[in-house]
Amino acid sequence: MEKTNAQKIQLGFFVLLGTLLFVTAVYFVGKKQNMFGKQTQISAIFNNVNGLQLGNNVRYSGINAGTVKNIEMINDTTIQVDMLINSKILPHIRKNAIATISSDGLVGNMIINIMPGEGNAEPVKSGDVIQSFSRVRTDDILKTLNVTNENAAILTADLIKITKEITDGKGTIGLLLNDKEMANDLKETLNYLKITSKGTSESVANLKQLIGSLNNKNNVVGVVNDTMVAQKIKHIVFNLEKTSTGIDSVVDNLNTTILNAKQGKGAINYLSNDPKLVQKIDSTMTNINKASIQLNQNLEALKHNIFFRGYFKKQEKLKQKQIKP
Repeated sequence: MEKTNAQKIQLGFFVLLGTLLFVTAVYFVGKKQNMFGKQTQISAIFNNVNGLQLGNNVRYSGINAGTVKNIEMINDTTIQVDMLINSKILPHIRKNAIATISSDGLVGNMIINIMPGEGNAEPVKSGDVIQSFSRVRTDDILKTLNVTNENAAILTADLIKITKEITDGKGTIGLLLNDKEMANDLKETLNYLKITSKGTSESVANLKQLIGSLNNKNNVVGVVNDTMVAQKIKHIVFNLEKTSTGIDSVVDNLNTTILNAKQGKGAINYLSNDPKLVQKIDSTMTNINKASIQLNQNLEALKHNIFFRGYFKKQEKLKQKQIKP
């Protein structure tokens, strides 16, 4: 059955409309993927790409800056990711920028986020390799959470066991909670501790008062702390040392004298040990006494002598004149 002209026109219209929609979709997708603009390639090295695929977006500070061009595995721990960056955004990316792989939303595709680095650095050029930072993967987080949940379950089981033993009165805590007598003893002990603490506080206050009074100049310690008293005491001690030195010298001289007397040296030993000398001294003193008596008698005789009587009378008159006034 041959098609009519109207059907042919409709078919052509739908083909043209489909082609137009396809070209428009390709244009918008290509524009979003920066396929029609001027682009520059830079790279980053990762340990794990976390499911990154070719064509995924590359963002710089939250703005779409390019797409992932190539993913090449260099060795078991090094993966190189090549990125096509829009030339308009490239001057803003510095060489100290850091690339990370993250998720576009909670369940979105993996993307590369480029974060600005600290300080001022030169803009990147074609073929440069920027630094990278590998974040913790979701699988690692879930694994850690799983281990944490297992540990929490073990701790919960142990806690239930401990609380059951406490409720049954087992252990020290259970005994304290269920034994009224021990609770009363503990209460009494705390009361005694309170009384002891109060006495200790009073003792500390008294000790503080005593320490404060040590600086008072009216007590012994205060006097000792006085610099004037310290100088006087120092002077007295110095004089005592000098006096002690003089006494030592006198004692030494006295010891020497006594030693000489014991050894027969000096006049003291000679007088004490020579009886003839003592008799001579005694006889001499006797003769001196006798001579004194005779001298008095001679003077008395001179008074009665006719030649000296006038002299003695004059002397008596002078004495009487001196006595009268």
